[in-house]
Amino acid sequence: MLTREFWDERYASSDRIWSGNPNPHLVSTATGLTPAAALDVGSGEGGDAIWLAAQGWQVTAVDVSPVALERAARHAAEAGEAVAQRITWQPADVLSWDPGRQRYDLVSAQFVHLPPPGLTDLHRRLAAAVRPGGTLLIVGHHPSDLETSLRRPRLPELMFTAEQVAATLDPDEWEVVVAAAPQRQVTDPEGQQVTIRDAVLRAVRRS
Repeated sequence: MLTREFWDERYASSDRIWSGNPNPHLVSTATGLTPAAALDVGSGEGGDAIWLAAQGWQVTAVDVSPVALERAARHAAEAGEAVAQRITWQPADVLSWDPGRQRYDLVSAQFVHLPPPGLTDLHRRLAAAVRPGGTLLIVGHHPSDLETSLRRPRLPELMFTAEQVAATLDPDEWEVVVAAAPQRQVTDPEGQQVTIRDAVLRAVRRS
C-alpha cells in the first residue's frame, strides 16, 4: 500500500477513485484564511488542490502516483486556465520527501496513512514546512473506524488520533486550534448509514 506501483495500479483500475469534491475539513479551515501558498500532500485526483486554486491559493500538490497526478492535471485544466496555472503537480514519495522549511502558509494532509514511525516523521516534516502564522491541517481515519462496517484495512497501526499528532508539536512554537474526532455520516458497502470519526488536527505556527 505504500508503493508507487500499488497506487498507480489502483488509479489505473477506474476512471475515478474519489468523488472529486474537496475534503470538508479543508474547506472549513481554508475558507477563513487569506489565500497564499499551500501544500496539498497525498493530492490524489486533485479535488483539494483544484478547490484551493479556485479560491486563489498557489498550490503545490504532491502524490506518489504519476497516474493520479496526470488525471488531476486534466481535471484542473477542465476547471479553467486560471485554476490550472495556480497548481504545481509534484511526484514524491512521502516516506522520504522533504517539503522544505517554512515555505507554505497552509499545509494539508488528508487521510495520508503510514505505519509508525514513518507517519510521525512525516508529520514533523510537514510541520516544519509551515511559515510563522501559517496553518497545519492533518486529517485521518480515527482508530474507532475499525469497529464499523466500512472496509477499512484491518491495520490499526495505520490509524491515529489528533492528540497523537498534537504531541509531536512544540507548544512553544504552535497553537493547537483543534484536536478532535468529529462524527460524520457515510454509507457502507451495503448501503447502510454509518457514523464514523475523523482525526482532525489544526494548528497555527506562532509568529
